[in-house]
Amino acid sequence: MTVPDPPGEASAARAADRALRAAARHSAGRLAAASACSVAAAGAALAEPAVLGHTLDLLLRQDPAGPRWTVWCAAVIAAEVLLDAATARLTGGVDARSTAWLRRLGLGRLLRTAPHRAARHSPGELSARLTAQATTAGAVPAAVVTASVALLPPLGGLVALVLVDVWTALAFLAGLPLLALLLRAFARDSGASVSRYQEVQLDLAGRLVEALGGARTIAAAGTAEREQARVLARLPELGAEGRRTWRIYGATMARTAALMPLLLYVVLGVGGVRLAEGALGVGGLLAAVRYAGLAAGVGAVTGRLAAVVRGRAAARRTAALFELPELPQGERRLPASGSGTLELCGVRVVRAGTVLLHDVDLRIPGGTTAVVVGRSGSGKTTLAAVAGRLTGCDAGRVLLDGVPLDELSTEELRREVGHAFERPALFGGSVAAAIAFGGGPDPGPDPGAVRAAARAAGADAFVRRLPEGYDTALADAPLSGGELQRLGLARVFCRAGRLLVLDDATSSLDTLTAREVERALAREVRPGTRLVVAHRVSSAARADLVVWLDAGRVRATGTHAALWRDPDYRAVFGAGAEPEAESEPERESEPAAEPPDREAVR
Repeated sequence: MTVPDPPGEASAARAADRALRAAARHSAGRLAAASACSVAAAGAALAEPAVLGHTLDLLLRQDPAGPRWTVWCAAVIAAEVLLDAATARLTGGVDARSTAWLRRLGLGRLLRTAPHRAARHSPGELSARLTAQATTAGAVPAAVVTASVALLPPLGGLVALVLVDVWTALAFLAGLPLLALLLRAFARDSGASVSRYQEVQLDLAGRLVEALGGARTIAAAGTAEREQARVLARLPELGAEGRRTWRIYGATMARTAALMPLLLYVVLGVGGVRLAEGALGVGGLLAAVRYAGLAAGVGAVTGRLAAVVRGRAAARRTAALFELPELPQGERRLPASGSGTLELCGVRVVRAGTVLLHDVDLRIPGGTTAVVVGRSGSGKTTLAAVAGRLTGCDAGRVLLDGVPLDELSTEELRREVGHAFERPALFGGSVAAAIAFGGGPDPGPDPGAVRAAARAAGADAFVRRLPEGYDTALADAPLSGGELQRLGLARVFCRAGRLLVLDDATSSLDTLTAREVERALAREVRPGTRLVVAHRVSSAARADLVVWLDAGRVRATGTHAALWRDPDYRAVFGAGAEPEAESEPERESEPAAEPPDREAVR
């Protein structure tokens, strides 16, 4: 009884087939060339028995045309060998191009989707999908072509066998129904087994990467053996599915290998009888046996069929990435004179059935530093992600200087909206390249701008102490959590636009360094709007505006001093009845600045 596909399997199969067709179109020229060479090689293989048989008859009769036909035999054999070599060369190129195309497609979708959608796949699973399984899937376009062309010699051989001698052809045809049943059973059984094998393989890869990422925690807890057992728990299942796959493949090959020689012996026997009767010549018998061998080559299609089955199963696993929805963007630009006014109008965000933000209405005037506070789980990070268009909202809209963020071009959005995170990821060959990373294909900031950004983030001093300063390779730069955060801040400062979103980006900094960064942000970085997710009372006290989130709703907005009168607000910080004043002297000593536009916050 056939087990029904799990939910979504049919959709994944359709997505996989679409991707494989697109990969074939991507290498259409090489695929056509491989197909042409393969067809030509099949033609040479079909011509060879007839030419050999005719040449043998001529030589046996000592016909003067015999030597000329011997040259033709050599030419046909050489053409077949060279065309097979060209087919192999072109097929390898198509496999490589198709694999690269599938990887780019999957990685592109992964990078263009909202982070919460990408997070549904573990790093190990993603790695397996984009490496081994993409390689297996990338072989499908060429395998389909070669498997299709591989049918030409058997079919052509069968037709030629009928033309040479009908009785030898009938003898061969008697065994074909059994061969067809074998191939059909192989395609059905191996497809299900390969699919289960790859599913277990993905799960194992995900568990392994999780364990490697938490190696210190596992060592500290003394649970290495337990974690090893968890990672390898499905290894017996993987082994069982692998053995089942090879048993199916081996059984099919063994039966095919037994059937084909029997058919050839039957053809040889019938041909011998026909030769004795004088109905068939020596050359005709040679051609009949050779054509029977070509017709028996239909069993070799099993291997190519196996590659197609494995590749389609792998493509279904990889198709989960192809189907990731992209975060849509438009083509608009921001007004040149905008100050960075940020507006959230009726913003609602739902994830996995849970409402994270409830109809948030908020206006942050341009040039304002707004700090978002709230208890854990109140929606601060979600608000920061929505405000910078790292993720979309399910209802409402977000505007920057009056333009909806989803209508901005990607280049404009990422040029004018910068992000810094609690645990930043650094990219680039050196520390300087990591700070200059992002912002499009242009060469990037000059070394002076990179150093200025590092000074503003409090990173210049420790970077200069590295073995090669700013040219130190990232792999050779031992960074603490605080130093990593400062480089992340330097990166966003280096390409600061009119809106900076700092999501707990100073949590690993000591109080003094955090104050220096805030001071540099106000004085040394391009002026604009700052949306800061923070937990320190001092950060809230120095902000122009505090946004107090509670269970996904804006409970209140205002200055820290005004909100501090509410005991529930004080409880957010675990503070007592009196506001902290540690930052007040510093604020008084700073140069007076023009107050920001404090229009009403809805």
